Amino acid sequence: MPYPCLDIQNLAIGYNTVTVTQGINFTLPEGKLCAIVGVNGIGKSTLLRTLAALQPQLSGEIQINGQTLTKYTPIELARKLAVVLTQPIATKNLTVKELIALGRQPHTNWWGTLTQKDIARVSESLRVFSLDEIADKKCFELSDGQLQRVLIARAQAQDTPIILLDEPTTHLDLSHKVEIFKRLQQLAHEHTKTILFTTHEIELAIQLCDSMLLLDGRNNPFGEPGTLIAEGHFERLFPSESVQFDGSTGTFKIKK
Repeated sequence: MPYPCLDIQNLAIGYNTVTVTQGINFTLPEGKLCAIVGVNGIGKSTLLRTLAALQPQLSGEIQINGQTLTKYTPIELARKLAVVLTQPIATKNLTVKELIALGRQPHTNWWGTLTQKDIARVSESLRVFSLDEIADKKCFELSDGQLQRVLIARAQAQDTPIILLDEPTTHLDLSHKVEIFKRLQQLAHEHTKTILFTTHEIELAIQLCDSMLLLDGRNNPFGEPGTLIAEGHFERLFPSESVQFDGSTGTFKIKK
């Protein structure tokens, strides 16, 4: 039986000796779209950075395809997972096509020469994310929303089995949020990518994700959205005096 793409057991995350969240347990097979949700400061981005080996775990186990995360070399890890964080890119003087092509770096030779396969991957990412018309634009000329799509397209071009994204719909209007969610779902289901992302768009995630991890600082429940709704976990996600979750519609309502 194949190993799950991601297997997280009793994980504690944080900084130095300060624990932000602990007791995180979940597994993800290939071809699934999963959202991480929770209140601000609960550790969503910290979890993503820990899974990407950008900061050490405090305790617990992280396995990718049956191998402990820390046993991967940087180049091996770059071929296993792609990461899109919220921090600014190093330079915006590259064109859209050039930035997406950087996603091929783990697969190129010492000189970074692009093969026909690499060029095809870049072209595919431009097409999938509707970026062909702005392929030669400099990144500093783009809107925040356009740049966000370019960064996700770069992650796709990296062609890894796992993609980690921190708030991928930041700066996007509602229609473009839905578009990105649907494209991530398509990448997961049609290209068998395991996609894990943080988001505040809980209602969209409920509709489009295969599973969700609810960081609540206590039990951190994980499962299919319908199961999490039936078990009443969303009602306990936010302070009950301000918002109320309606399980029948999968939406939050303001308490007046």
